[in-house]
Amino acid sequence: MNAPLTHSLDARYYTDPAIFEAERKGVLARTWQFAGHGSQLEYPGDYFAFEMAGESLFCIKGRDGEIRTFYNVCQHRAHQLVNGEGSTRVVVCPYHAWTYELTGELRAAPNTKSVPGFDKSAVCLTEVRTELFLGFIFVNLDPDAAPMDAWFPGVREELMEWLPHWESLKPLEWVEIPENCNWKVSVENYSECYHCSLNHPTFATGVIKPETYDIQPEGYCLRHTTECQSLENMSYDIDRSKPHSEEYSSWFLWPMFSFQVYPGNVLNTYHWRAIDPDHVVVWRGWYTEGGWDSEVIRRLAVQDRATTVEEDIHLVESVQRGLKSRGYIPGPLVVDPECGVNSEHSVLTLQKWMREGIES
Repeated sequence: MNAPLTHSLDARYYTDPAIFEAERKGVLARTWQFAGHGSQLEYPGDYFAFEMAGESLFCIKGRDGEIRTFYNVCQHRAHQLVNGEGSTRVVVCPYHAWTYELTGELRAAPNTKSVPGFDKSAVCLTEVRTELFLGFIFVNLDPDAAPMDAWFPGVREELMEWLPHWESLKPLEWVEIPENCNWKVSVENYSECYHCSLNHPTFATGVIKPETYDIQPEGYCLRHTTECQSLENMSYDIDRSKPHSEEYSSWFLWPMFSFQVYPGNVLNTYHWRAIDPDHVVVWRGWYTEGGWDSEVIRRLAVQDRATTVEEDIHLVESVQRGLKSRGYIPGPLVVDPECGVNSEHSVLTLQKWMREGIES
């Protein structure tokens, strides 16, 4: 007797503004999200602002060397405190000059000494859970969230094995890629290679060996593994001196970040920022030791942007348009019990997490 087929999510999960709003208050506010790289905050007072789950936040380095994240809002009358990135001795609100220490504590505020009972020690910026994960800054709006190592068991140790030089890695470049689709459409596309051979000829013939590609869930991580293409067919030169140099691996951390290690131990990342039900921005990051320029990696980044990235934009935007068609009826996922490159078992896992993120 055949098992019942598993169908894809209804279109409303990708198009309904009410569902997107539920996600902003739910899954996107209760999961670990990428904020930036530690090298962006080299000295005390260095900061950068960013958006996440509909909130404006900023990370700042304290004089004690600690990186903290705060909601970007003054506790006086709610003016935003900082924009972009920069460095400062103290955080001063542009509205009424309320001044905060780098730890978030109120330092001074004009004329408050004349206010009976005013206690500046009772005023502090609202802090956000922050973790430094192999030099990458992650935040979680849920103050009671389990630590990242509990969400993604074993990932830190695996990445240290694949990237023995991780402590010296710095961003070489980040490429910003707007996509006219729901964030889940983009994440699903990233998380299966059923479409790779047909749509990504450079990636499938010059980077990976598709017949060895597999994806398996481990905690809230989707673990991609494959062998690299035969060396004579590789589209770039690789350094074979390190362990795993002839393999490709990816660690997708639910819901919006992925570490990828290309053959030659080249680290690159994806991180997603959901804008609204129909728009997401994807950043593609490339890293080198010390952030030093590398002609090989620059060329690889250009190749990737012109091929895989550009090819995916057309795919996900077409899907988003199709999801709004009255003719779309969700079909069955291709879930192969043997898994492998032509199976959508990873999408099945993702859609389970997506439902939980909305319904919990």
